[in-house]
Amino acid sequence: MKNTYIVICVIAACCLAACKGNKATTTEPTGQDSVQVPEFDADSAMASIVKQCAFGPRTLGSKAHSDCAQYIEEAFKAAGCEVSRQDAEFTLYNGQKFKGCNIIASYKPELQERILLCSHWDSRPWADNDPDANNHHSPVMAANDGASGVAVMIEIARKLKEQAPAVGVDFVCFDAEDAGLPEWETAFDGDEQDTWCLGSQYWANNPHRTDFRFGILLDMVGGKEAAFYKELFSQHYAASVVTYVWEAAKDAGYGSVFVDSDGGGITDDHLPLNRVAMIPTIDVIPYYPNMEHSFGSTWHTVKDTPENIDINTLKAVGQTMLQVIYGY
Repeated sequence: MKNTYIVICVIAACCLAACKGNKATTTEPTGQDSVQVPEFDADSAMASIVKQCAFGPRTLGSKAHSDCAQYIEEAFKAAGCEVSRQDAEFTLYNGQKFKGCNIIASYKPELQERILLCSHWDSRPWADNDPDANNHHSPVMAANDGASGVAVMIEIARKLKEQAPAVGVDFVCFDAEDAGLPEWETAFDGDEQDTWCLGSQYWANNPHRTDFRFGILLDMVGGKEAAFYKELFSQHYAASVVTYVWEAAKDAGYGSVFVDSDGGGITDDHLPLNRVAMIPTIDVIPYYPNMEHSFGSTWHTVKDTPENIDINTLKAVGQTMLQVIYGY
């Protein structure tokens, strides 16, 4: 999924030049150490991925897109969240306009102490990273690059309903994250970075609320043998949040999955949240340092299907997020 545009760039200077100061945030626990953290059900998350993919690729303007939006809304409502759509019109790099929506689900919106979890739910329209050039104009099923993050959030919402944490949680499913400039497009003369993350750009300029202690973006959190390194922009904008989440991963028993090493800088949905909405937000996204493509072999290919999801990765990320929520 990822913002493949998401080319890993290690140019910290560019990041620093564009920075604004974010709201002050604290990620110190609030005395919940004795709370029993519920068990994340990775099988349930896997079933949600299969369900989302059963609609087909969730590209803008497709029936699969509209059908999956309804499924996501109903799933969060069943988990006890207040759900709303944020409708928007998105303009792609080539001038095409599509109607889409961000899906917002709030657990106990009356609580003032809140955490934001987010992911994107759309599919990339073009498998432009596929090794077979014949597939470059085919849509991506997006089991990992889209459906996995949403599935983890839905399962977390179910756990919140079963066992109340001390904080409120908002889940935002961003649309049109993966409609950025295709690799095969050579005539575009604008800013490529602006063609990605259209839903989060819209939300950051029109947030339903901003009073979050911090945010966590989940992107491609179901890949086989995935490891999550500390993303560069996350460390710049929200270093204390990175530290808190990586410590939570250790507490949950997944310190080997959340690697205590630096990754690259990525254009992803967390950037508008940090730069525009001013919400300290980190990106939990895999990094495969020994692969040709640092996001894994299925990234932006026709092989991003449920068969290539690793339930162990879903478990590691989901359990870590529960540790973050219930330990806060």
